[in-house]
Amino acid sequence: STSWLGFCSDIVCVTMMSCTVCLNRYVLNDATGYGPVFEDQPVDTIYPEESPEAKITMSCRARANPPATYTWRLNSRNIDQDEDNHYTLVGGNLVISNPIKNKHVGKYTCKATNDYGTVVSREAAVQFGYLDFFSSEEREAVYVKEGQGAVLLCAPPPHYPDELSFRWILNEFPVFIPLDKRRFISQTTGNLFISKVDSSDSGNYSCFVSSASIAKSVFSKFIPLVPLAERPIRKYPADIKVKFPDTFALVGQNITLECFALGNPIPQIRWRKMDGELPANHEVSMAGAHLQLYHVQYEDEGTYECEALNSKGKDWHRARVSVEAFPEWTESISSTERDISSDYTMSCEASGKPKPHVHWLKNGYPFRGLTFEDSGMYQCRAENRHGVIYADAELRVIACAPTFEHNPVKRRILGAKNGRVVLECRPKAAPKASLSWSKGSELLFNSSRMLIWEDGSLEILNVTRADEGRYTCFAENDRGKANSTGFLSITEATKITLAPSNADVTAGESASMQCAASHDSTLDITFVWTMDGRSIDFDRDGAHYERNPNGGSSGELIIKNTQLNHSGRYTCTAQTPVDNVSASADLVVRGPPGPPGGVRVEEIRNKSVRLIWSSGADNHSPISKYTVQCRDWFSQEDWRDATTSPPDVEGNAETATVVDLFPWTEYEFRVIATNTLGTGDPSSPSPKVTTLEAVPVVAPSDIGGGGGTSKELTITWTPVQPQYYYGRNFGYIIAFKPHDVYEWMKVTVADPEAKHYVHKDSSIPASTEFQVKVKAFNIKGEGPYSLTAVIYSAQDVPSEAPASVEARALSATEAIVWWLPVIQHTVEGYQVSTTDREASSQRVVVSSRENQTRLENMRPNSPYLIEVRAYNAAGYGPPSHHFQIYTKKAPPSRPPKIISKKLKGTSVNIAWEHVEPLANESTIDGYKVLYRKAGLSTGLLYTTRKRSIDLPMPRDGDCVVEVRAHSEGGDGAVAQVRISGKHQSKPLHPSYMTVDSTKDPPPILYDCRLH
Repeated sequence: STSWLGFCSDIVCVTMMSCTVCLNRYVLNDATGYGPVFEDQPVDTIYPEESPEAKITMSCRARANPPATYTWRLNSRNIDQDEDNHYTLVGGNLVISNPIKNKHVGKYTCKATNDYGTVVSREAAVQFGYLDFFSSEEREAVYVKEGQGAVLLCAPPPHYPDELSFRWILNEFPVFIPLDKRRFISQTTGNLFISKVDSSDSGNYSCFVSSASIAKSVFSKFIPLVPLAERPIRKYPADIKVKFPDTFALVGQNITLECFALGNPIPQIRWRKMDGELPANHEVSMAGAHLQLYHVQYEDEGTYECEALNSKGKDWHRARVSVEAFPEWTESISSTERDISSDYTMSCEASGKPKPHVHWLKNGYPFRGLTFEDSGMYQCRAENRHGVIYADAELRVIACAPTFEHNPVKRRILGAKNGRVVLECRPKAAPKASLSWSKGSELLFNSSRMLIWEDGSLEILNVTRADEGRYTCFAENDRGKANSTGFLSITEATKITLAPSNADVTAGESASMQCAASHDSTLDITFVWTMDGRSIDFDRDGAHYERNPNGGSSGELIIKNTQLNHSGRYTCTAQTPVDNVSASADLVVRGPPGPPGGVRVEEIRNKSVRLIWSSGADNHSPISKYTVQCRDWFSQEDWRDATTSPPDVEGNAETATVVDLFPWTEYEFRVIATNTLGTGDPSSPSPKVTTLEAVPVVAPSDIGGGGGTSKELTITWTPVQPQYYYGRNFGYIIAFKPHDVYEWMKVTVADPEAKHYVHKDSSIPASTEFQVKVKAFNIKGEGPYSLTAVIYSAQDVPSEAPASVEARALSATEAIVWWLPVIQHTVEGYQVSTTDREASSQRVVVSSRENQTRLENMRPNSPYLIEVRAYNAAGYGPPSHHFQIYTKKAPPSRPPKIISKKLKGTSVNIAWEHVEPLANESTIDGYKVLYRKAGLSTGLLYTTRKRSIDLPMPRDGDCVVEVRAHSEGGDGAVAQVRISGKHQSKPLHPSYMTVDSTKDPPPILYDCRLH
């Protein structure tokens, strides 16, 4: 790769898939210096085009001794700060001031160099982020019939990066539409989907787009959505409009698959993985429209299906999820020191999908006879289409005489009697030193009890007191000699005196494991317990595990409230700083069985399936029986015991036939095992299966009807529940005939949710007895008829019109109308219609028991034509003759003007000016005065022709006086005045007031204040 060669003249790039040795981690000595090691490297950066901060900072920092110097590259070309004054180097960081899109976009790398070598950072891309505004063109209105689905297109404007989030505004910002099973926003396209439009969806919609990368949001012009009323509302089969594509995911990523369908009724969404169970780390959200897979793994790869289903039909969509992986080191290089003239191999291996290519900087061949020139910084680079990773290390070639300065022989070494002891000798030397040992003045050689290892360690077997003494290690190479001495002391061996014994308990009981040991009195002893090779953590598992509190030379283990997972092999290890000894025993915990495994379904029929499973753990107590449970699509989360053949499933069985199932129903099954100690946990559910179709056996119920419009026969029923459809293309066959006719007439209704049928025939006589019955059918055939019901055809409309219709205006807006009733037993009521000069009409309906009604909300000073019709369930009879009335002129529109409020003893006098009506208003007949407590709407009402009135002071609190003019057209506008009352310590003499009332309120002795 010539791009790498340009960084350092002594670097050669060699492409290798792998090599074959392992490097030991070694931290080089700061005091002697070391090559650069990155602590901070540049990362991919998106710079918002509208950013107020006019600079980009690319980070680069390396730990090095002496400190590193830094240079940068853009798209494999060196950056010269003198040629481009936008670039500034701050430490190792590259700062780009006032960045320009067509000049500074690209891939950047940082190079750090010191006396020991050079390392190159990973590549980091700089891109400019933007989100344009939506077009200013108006969006066309969308007209949709109620019950149909709708799609509002977002069409987001040009942007970078691709990651956007979408919401929709309804009518005004910030009112965002809530999402539910009927409404869905695709986070891929931004489009808004409504599975079934209804009248409440009417409004103006705007697509609101946000880019988190550049912290900007924009919204589109409003799109009017106009639902069109349709009666009856039609139903439509499920139709998937949001379909997730073939998807690539990286190991460890979270991904979301989208699926949404239009239809009426609102479709339900169900997910499945075609070649197995849905991953454990999955979640279905957004009313089923989102399938989220968390922390994706290779085994999650496969074909996924979403199915949309409603009573009118189903739709499905499948696509593949492929899992790949970012490069990851399985074997990497580390900084190390190596002896001069020694042999050495560096190795890098990386996993990933696709398999990464590994490239080297410096050379990747084995080193033969290392020289000082081989010292330096080495890097390997693994790359696939998902990314690049780097590993770097320093190789230092050294030469020195042996020295024990940093790693002398231990001054005092302990060994247990009759045991084994190893004396280590590890001087630093380059090239490698030759090693020998002596005890006192005696030179030691390999024997049956003594062995000098290749690394120089001395091993002594079956040590005794005679082996105590001073031991010296001698090291020598071509650059010098050195030695180091330690003293070997022999202690008594540790022995188990009380070993644990096997135990057998039932779950929930406690168990005890004994353990005691003898040991050298000069040493401390500890007891370590393991279960199946794993150390017991007494802090974490203190609820179940406890040590003997007496301690000392006893290490007894107490296991409280034993659980099934406590079964296993327990090992007690008695250990001192010198030696250790172990003893083991088995604990058996018996309990209810574990869950059966591998539940699957075979031999699927319309009312039965054959179930197969494999036995789970019996937990040391034989399984006595199995219970099979099932749940269907209708019961959702409710599991129930299934009926099986044979009825009792024995404990040695691994198959059973489940019977009494509903045809054409989706089921899943699970199995539960039981033994003498209880019932275990259920198995995982089986894959979902659908039973075969069959002829329906349930007939509609509550057959009835009758009434309706003339020449009609209305038939009603209660629909069959969906679990009894038993197959596709479900509907109803309605049979009916007059009671005295032999042959039945039949019609078909294809809607499974239909509740009624209206047969129209001009020859049908009114109020005639009919026999009716209804049965269900599906693709497999017809079911049984319901019980026969007797109904009657619709009546004829009334044949006579009400007579002697008269009316009288009561005010400007009200009138009363009356008439002579029609003498026909079929009349159910009357409709009174009024029409004014502007052809505006209103209708009032009353029962047949009434022959008069009040008309309200009429126009003042206007002529009205009034007519009356009799009606029944079949319709309206002929109209009466028209009667014309004129409403009164409007009441005064101006309120009286209050001119005074005077205290007169225990009363207050309120006076006002006379109201002059306008030309189109009624003449004033007098005034109405409402006297009420503040906060209440009712009180005492006085009428007077005068322009003043005396009112009693209120007992306590405030009162309100309302004054309005009265005319034949009604009451005019209101004037108000407020009065406050307060108790006085001594009575006042009452005064009097004059009002047009038959009875004055009793005088009350109060003081008052006027406002």
